[in-house]
Amino acid sequence: MPSTTPFTAKEHFVLGTFTSNCSSGMTITTVSERWDSSWDNNLALAKLLDEASIDFMFPVARWVGNGGATNFHGNALESVTWATGLLAHTQKLFVFATIHAAMNHPVVVAKQLATVDQISDSRIGLNIVAGWNEPEYRAMGLTLPSDHETRYAYAQEWFDVVQRLWTHDGRFDWEGEHFHLEQVHGDPKPRRALPIVNAGGSQAGREFAVRNADYLFASALDLERARDDNARLRSDAAASGREIDVLTFAHVICRPTEREAQDYLQYTARDNVDREALDNTLRLQIAHSESFPHDVLERLRDRFAAGHGGYQLVGTPERVADGIQALQDAGFSGAALSFVNYIDEFPYFRDTVLPILDDRGIRSLVAA
Repeated sequence: MPSTTPFTAKEHFVLGTFTSNCSSGMTITTVSERWDSSWDNNLALAKLLDEASIDFMFPVARWVGNGGATNFHGNALESVTWATGLLAHTQKLFVFATIHAAMNHPVVVAKQLATVDQISDSRIGLNIVAGWNEPEYRAMGLTLPSDHETRYAYAQEWFDVVQRLWTHDGRFDWEGEHFHLEQVHGDPKPRRALPIVNAGGSQAGREFAVRNADYLFASALDLERARDDNARLRSDAAASGREIDVLTFAHVICRPTEREAQDYLQYTARDNVDREALDNTLRLQIAHSESFPHDVLERLRDRFAAGHGGYQLVGTPERVADGIQALQDAGFSGAALSFVNYIDEFPYFRDTVLPILDDRGIRSLVAA
């Protein structure tokens, strides 16, 4: 398989959507118009994105909700089957599957994604999660290792098995620390390399991404910190003879006037925040994950209700475009976007923000 994928070969700032497979998307709110993550809604969204030459859709994988009045993320479409269905109904869009290594056997995943590769004409990507959500581990009868080094050592062997199945002809045995396989083989194989993403925030996670991923998925709560982190990540990858880019995620509230946008932010994320779900979400992140710097989490708690801690793109179309340009200037190569209601709000973003990005050369809708 070639090392460059059709997704990583894109030269513009890539844009996608984030977490439309889960109830409420990325907004911890009780408002009635919050996102309904039904299959029908996801399929309608995928068709809108495909027609607009948006690059990708990116899911999370969830099995236990975060409680509160909305049970935030309690209703979640499984990401491999979700991706397969969307890819069968679109033409250009890339769709990622988010896989928790500890909960999915690598031999099964290798065959699943090789199958989706055929269904989609190689438009499937893989987001590898080493593990962080302790309630979901308990729900599966598993124990979450307390240290990130152990989690990523398991994920490394898991991905090594997947890669071997995708590249090795014939049967082979595998004797590792975590997997003991006898006369296993992988057919079919993907026809082209899949774009690989990892969201590791710990040192072990960043090292895993440098070794294996095409993209690190990282927060942009603090752009100055992100600029330095992104430059250092690329330098580390270059020292290892690899290239890596960085994706982030952002929450969009785009309206004709600044006042309308700020009023809607107040309405959704402050006046009608699901406080119990927000408390539970922050508690889980601080206790078990290093995807966000913990000092930043504590300072910016309010921003977690609107976009789950993503960079906030709130304002007029020009202001939202300025925010996307700031992300690019900070060294990000793309962003996965969330909306309170993706279907209701994306068309205005498409019609007003994308032309500005095109005019500035941040994206080329013709090339996309």
